[in-house]
Amino acid sequence: MTKGYLILNTGDVLEGTWIGSETYTEGEVVFNTSMTGYQEMITDPSYAGQIVTLCYPLVGNYGMNSWDNESKQPACKGVIVGEACEAPSNGKMETGFSDQLLKWDIPGLANVNTRKLVSLIRKHQTLKGKITTDPHATPEFPTPLYAPGQLVEQVAVKKPVSYLGKGKHVVLLDFGYKASILKDLLKQNLRVTVVPYHTSTMEIAAMKPDGILISNGPGDPEDHVMHFPKIKELTDQYPVLGICLGHQLIAMSYGAASKKMAYGHRGGNHPILDHETGKVWITSQNHGYDIDPSSCKDSELHVRFTNINDGGIEGFYHPEKPVLSVQFHPEARPGPVDTAYIFDEFIEAMLCTGGKTSCQMQKA
Repeated sequence: MTKGYLILNTGDVLEGTWIGSETYTEGEVVFNTSMTGYQEMITDPSYAGQIVTLCYPLVGNYGMNSWDNESKQPACKGVIVGEACEAPSNGKMETGFSDQLLKWDIPGLANVNTRKLVSLIRKHQTLKGKITTDPHATPEFPTPLYAPGQLVEQVAVKKPVSYLGKGKHVVLLDFGYKASILKDLLKQNLRVTVVPYHTSTMEIAAMKPDGILISNGPGDPEDHVMHFPKIKELTDQYPVLGICLGHQLIAMSYGAASKKMAYGHRGGNHPILDHETGKVWITSQNHGYDIDPSSCKDSELHVRFTNINDGGIEGFYHPEKPVLSVQFHPEARPGPVDTAYIFDEFIEAMLCTGGKTSCQMQKA
């Protein structure tokens, strides 16, 4: 089998066996600690532009199928694994891990020392890498790797897409939404219209929504400063829920600032505290930026959730408007569904307000 190499901007070179598409690629190198859910991780649009390292030592043992994808076409640049199972066994599987990477035209490396790689990421924090067959290559990585907003433009819908339902109407402002978010809304019999992230408030108003959901997505939230006034206006007009990048954009539209994390939160076992109930929940997370707490001291938004491990902000609420944001993923997949009640609170806000902000959101 073909040997491949991951060459890092630190000069470190890790050897592996080539899997998937035999094309060279480069991107930011990140890692996810989840034990299951490799298909959902690879197809998560938030990984656009990144080479994803899967920490669990065996990947691919239950194969791949067509209904667990979080997007129609994965946007990650490559995949690094310790061992890729070439003889999967699962009644639902349709193809193997390596074969599916090839179909998606995504390159990858197996038999890589992922423990060493994760240690390097933790040591050097943000790392850039290139997957190649030449161990002596000296790649030059541009700074930044991608133009502002390029990754969101790549993964977001190009025109509105409607999904029928008999309940309240939700406009999903798409910065790179996961399919599981849409599925959870449709399970509640909501009517959903997915619109591009650059859709204007006038166009949204013409759709007569009862609530707005601002999605997750890839890249630096600061790239979307031009959308902050629109997002602030939406929170003045409708019940709003923000997830991951959507959470950051809501906070920044109220004056907060974001910061690049050392190596992000990516995994399915992140504990967060809900200050409203005093309960701790285990959450699924995937983000490389978060909100700087020092920038929120005079914000209209109040902290609702914090991270147990590092004390970071995991969510806000507005005391007088039906506005809620969460840094974690309540839809999970992969990961625990402890915080699925976030969708219930969003629906309750729409029912309480009738799609307006004149009524203060009733706490559950």
